[in-house]
Amino acid sequence: MWKEISVLISKEVTLEWRQKFALNGILLYVVSAVFITYLSVGARGGNISPPTWNALYWIIILFSAVNAVAKSFVQEHQGRQLYYYMIASPEAIILSKMIYNTGLTLILALLGYGVFSLILGNEVQDHGLFLLNLVLGAMGFSASLTMVSGIASKAGNNATLMAILSFPVIIPILLMAIRISKNALDGLDWSVSADKVLSLVAINAIVAAAGYILFPYLWRS
Repeated sequence: MWKEISVLISKEVTLEWRQKFALNGILLYVVSAVFITYLSVGARGGNISPPTWNALYWIIILFSAVNAVAKSFVQEHQGRQLYYYMIASPEAIILSKMIYNTGLTLILALLGYGVFSLILGNEVQDHGLFLLNLVLGAMGFSASLTMVSGIASKAGNNATLMAILSFPVIIPILLMAIRISKNALDGLDWSVSADKVLSLVAINAIVAAAGYILFPYLWRS
């Protein structure tokens, strides 16, 4: 199965490289959103508070992740899905998309972090905890949004359905990631965030396991 996963991930990378407009559009969205924030909240004077910095950062990353992951199954027409059905297991398909989307979301998160640091200033005191939180947040966003994207694709790629289904799954991940990053901004000891990090890891594991177990039933339909 791991060979199937590696081949499917390379296929995703090849498609993304051929269709650069999708990735370029998302990158443009991140940069423009940060710049608009810079112009609108009066950050030019350096008066943006750490909680505001934290909230704005995660709002932009969340919508960037939604735009990036939403196309997971949208770009797969029925003929190609039938081809995948014959050559790969559904477990390999869902895991490959989760892994690829995690990498893509993490790239967007790191890009957003760099642009935020350049334009709005870097408010982070504990960079190690913040980067660990980015990795866990990217994994959670990707696992939940990939599964919801698969469900929406079976309903005619209904964007409204994806938004409704992803909201209750994304909120716990988002709230936990915001709390951890707030501790990183304040420079608190890792022991203060240990329970929150473990909770975020547990949520990610539950969402990924649910997608791994339930996706084969969805795929066979």
